[in-house]
Amino acid sequence: MAKRRKLEAPSAEDLGRIEDEFRRETSGRAGFGAGSAVAPIAQVAGEAAAQAQLGSPDARAANARNAADAQRLRDAQGDGRLMADLPLDQIDPHAMIRDRIDLDEADMTELRQSIAASGLRLPIEVFALPDPQEGAPHYALVSGYRRYMAVQALLDLTEAAKYSTIRAVIRPPAEADQAFVSMVEENEVRSDLSQFERGRIAVIAAQQGAFVNVEEAVNRLYATGSKAKRSKVRSFAMIFEELGDMLTFPEALSEKRGLRLAQALRSGAEAGLRDALGDHPPADAEAEWTRIESVIDALEAPAPDKRRGGRPKAAPRTSGWQGAETLHTSAGITIRHQQDSKGHILRFEGKGMDAAVMEHLLNEIRALLEK
Repeated sequence: MAKRRKLEAPSAEDLGRIEDEFRRETSGRAGFGAGSAVAPIAQVAGEAAAQAQLGSPDARAANARNAADAQRLRDAQGDGRLMADLPLDQIDPHAMIRDRIDLDEADMTELRQSIAASGLRLPIEVFALPDPQEGAPHYALVSGYRRYMAVQALLDLTEAAKYSTIRAVIRPPAEADQAFVSMVEENEVRSDLSQFERGRIAVIAAQQGAFVNVEEAVNRLYATGSKAKRSKVRSFAMIFEELGDMLTFPEALSEKRGLRLAQALRSGAEAGLRDALGDHPPADAEAEWTRIESVIDALEAPAPDKRRGGRPKAAPRTSGWQGAETLHTSAGITIRHQQDSKGHILRFEGKGMDAAVMEHLLNEIRALLEK
């Protein structure tokens, strides 16, 4: 009976010699390539094993946390939740037409003092420009115009490095309409805009193509406002469209005066108003309103009856038609119909006529004409 041979495990030196012999035998064989030292499948397996980087459980857990953090960062950037300190010169504060016309110097001084003492408490909002030019800003300001200008003023005044950047939330690139909405929403909450400023930005947003027309601009920009508020904004938008180039102190128009002016424009007073405003710039807001009011008073004054002498006596007013051009309603509203070379004009008078009634009436007329 043959004696069994006892097997022994190869030593490290034996294993090294075997590997060297295997490499010499496989190098240059057909199918592996002339310069290949390892079979392709062995090379792929080796690379995969090298990339696996097996380590301790703590090291693998750290790698997993890093990967998760990187994914969260990418998600935050995509959702517009990423905040960064951006150089002031990399932000264009005038990329969008602002709804705020003037910055009150007393308010700006207070804001600068607050930032100098406590830092910027609330970041601005920007979005990355799609194709920035070399040396030009890479971001457009959406909201935070007053904060940006305050930090810029502090940098100009102190030249301190800490004011060369500003903390900003980087929003996803927004469509023009949404950018305007974001700007208006912030200013509606944090600062008092005049009615003229509200109407102005609605007209400009429509002119820049962000909205189909002024009507849609008002409805979108002030979607959370009441119907009466949107009606007033439309009235001031009309003032900006027809007299914006003539008014010197438009932001000083009170709501009552503005609505009266808008009613005069609807009655065809634009030519007379432009004549009154065009002579020379008024000294102040009251002087400007005096010119406007003189035209409105003349328009609202009843035409004298030349057939009768003396002061006419007021006849008791009853509901129903008075002639073919005047209708008195039981609600105390008088409707007068006029016609000129441009078309027909309806004038509504009476204490019961307010912005909400006018808006409802316009909607009814629109519905009737679109049938």
